[in-house]
Amino acid sequence: MLTITTASASASISPPTTPNLQLINRRHLLLLTSLSLSSFSVSDSVATARGLLQMPPPRLTNRYFLVRAGESQYESLGIINTNPVAKTSVDSGLSDKGKNQTLKSALELKAMGACERNCWIWPSITQRAYQAAEIIAAVNGVSRSYIVPEYSFLDARGLGAYEGKELEAISQVYESDSISSTIKPPPIDDGTPNESVADVFVRVTQLMSILETQYSEDTVIIVSPDSDNLTILQAGLVGLDLRRHSELSFGPGEVRYVDPSSIPTYKQPASAVYKCLNPPNCN
Repeated sequence: MLTITTASASASISPPTTPNLQLINRRHLLLLTSLSLSSFSVSDSVATARGLLQMPPPRLTNRYFLVRAGESQYESLGIINTNPVAKTSVDSGLSDKGKNQTLKSALELKAMGACERNCWIWPSITQRAYQAAEIIAAVNGVSRSYIVPEYSFLDARGLGAYEGKELEAISQVYESDSISSTIKPPPIDDGTPNESVADVFVRVTQLMSILETQYSEDTVIIVSPDSDNLTILQAGLVGLDLRRHSELSFGPGEVRYVDPSSIPTYKQPASAVYKCLNPPNCN
């Protein structure tokens, strides 16, 4: 396409001197484009595009572990803090309790053999998640060059007007989530996003698409600053109705190996009616 454009541009400046050289006009160019597009179907292009991850995926190329960072300074005070403006602030880092929780998760990953054949650690750039990644790397003998900070897809879910309220208020958000995956928390004017479950689902699906495209037969440890990124991701991977994502809640410092074929027995949905094979359209 670039060659054709250049040729056209040069031809318009000075007419070709070779008798057999024909100018490529716009109509000819459009005809060539339509013929090339008709040579393959949309389904063929999607089928061969590894980067377009469908949820739930028929298979995963890599091995994944999901980790929620330990308790943050704000969480230790019982305060909701999801504004991305403050995500790299020292105040958004791990509390002393959170550091101990993360140390336990790092040791658990080691016991599970997560990094025996090397691994990539993908933390949110949020202070507590990145601190957790550094602890995980140190305990598992992983070089810092294998820590890949993620700048937006793993941001803590923006809770809008709930920003600064007590942590217990999150239960109200989950009540709305159980009604519809598209309900957003009330907005606020301080820059905090108000994200629905469907909004977060888009983010984590994009993340998985990148990981599945960038790596092959590798181990990836995803470190999130909050639970919702991970519960919505896990629900999407196993085909659970996104409205029930909170039932898969991650505690601070919790580690899970991704098993796309099942949900932990104690959290199985009551019946197949809660299965979702085309998230986020689960109604």
